Amino acid sequence: MPTRLLRDAFVLCLGEADQLYDRGYVLIEDDRIAAVGAMTDLPSNRSYDEVIDCGGALVMPGLVNAHTHTPMTLFRGQAEGVSLLGLEGWYNTIRTLELVMTSEMIPASVEIACAEMIRTGTTTFADQYFFMDQIIPVVARSGLRAALAYGIVELGDPVARERELTRLDAFLEEVGEHPSGRLQGWVGPHAFFVDNSLELMERERTFAEKYTTGMHIHISTTGEEDAYCRKHFGMTAVAKMDAMGMMNQPIMAGHAITIPPEDWPLLAQRPFTAILCASAGVRAGVGIAPAVGMRAAGINLAIGTDNVCNNNDYDLFLEMRMVAKLASLRENRPGALKAREVLAMATAGGAKALGLGDQIGDLTPGKKADLIILDREEIGWGPTPGYDPYSALVYSVNGLHVTDVLVDGNWLLRQRRWTTLDYKAARTQQAKDIIDLLVLRQKAIDQSQ
Repeated sequence: MPTRLLRDAFVLCLGEADQLYDRGYVLIEDDRIAAVGAMTDLPSNRSYDEVIDCGGALVMPGLVNAHTHTPMTLFRGQAEGVSLLGLEGWYNTIRTLELVMTSEMIPASVEIACAEMIRTGTTTFADQYFFMDQIIPVVARSGLRAALAYGIVELGDPVARERELTRLDAFLEEVGEHPSGRLQGWVGPHAFFVDNSLELMERERTFAEKYTTGMHIHISTTGEEDAYCRKHFGMTAVAKMDAMGMMNQPIMAGHAITIPPEDWPLLAQRPFTAILCASAGVRAGVGIAPAVGMRAAGINLAIGTDNVCNNNDYDLFLEMRMVAKLASLRENRPGALKAREVLAMATAGGAKALGLGDQIGDLTPGKKADLIILDREEIGWGPTPGYDPYSALVYSVNGLHVTDVLVDGNWLLRQRRWTTLDYKAARTQQAKDIIDLLVLRQKAIDQSQ
């Protein structure tokens, strides 16, 4: 069993013990953490296959980006000044591109997304999109851990409904048999009640039950679902979903900005995670989720970047900062969310959402060796000793402080260089893809006139 020793590091374990080692080590055996401790306790009579002297760099668990749409790096900059969190804005911008894009345009954009996440410290992500046959090979090659959800948009079209459910079934079969062991298959309804009908929702639930998985959705970005459900059913969207049995399966709910407080106690009792995408909400001008209130109610919270049309970057450190600052603004008091609480959302909260709480999210012996190393010689750390490392990670540094990334004990980034992906080649290909895409959209527009 190969061994790798990270020595002389500032080790931030997180987890229940929440241990900190000013001069510590992490021992990795195969794909798991074998031991964590102080350098003074490191056995002196043992040899290792690889020894990395961290020179005081910070070692911590990798981050979990709980809401992404990786192919949409292709659309970055194509929806400036438009809110994508409402049906009209999304349909008239991004959807017009999605309707003409081809499968050949997907791999390069997914590779860019994975490369950006790796470079900025994400080791696990949750994706929701279509063209999964093109996404799976790239994600597998990247080495990242991922929960991939086949995104379904129906808009009341029965033909689209049957087509997408057939594709969903095939996808869940394929990803469930993937040899990497790092990939999960989820059901990905784009938005309940908004573009997924009741009939489709019922059938999506049965697929989640059949494959023992969950549903990755968008919810409560502008209140459209609640307005519809109150009008037609006399109850909130969450109450209607619960009455339909939808809430019995794990649900990752992107944005969760306008969920009524009356629904919070119910959500706290269900396998439900509200995914905070603060940058997307602010940039779209629709608001921010009531993170403090939902957390106090007992709802599991995670953090996601959303797509890079709403957000424009995959840096989860910057997203943590946005979540923390906007919580204080919303509550009108400083420190409404402690830095340590926000860091937990970006690690353990995401792990719990994906059903991986016993595998990732902290540096506990026996868990997967998914961790990142940050350069403490870079700007932003503040004077030490005495400076709170949690505050530094949330408020001071960013993903470009990350120098190394491991997943399953394998290097995905080594000394700031990707080991599994060719970012430059992907950028070159994407530049060709966007030209072809815009030409196809213009042809579609011309034909419709």
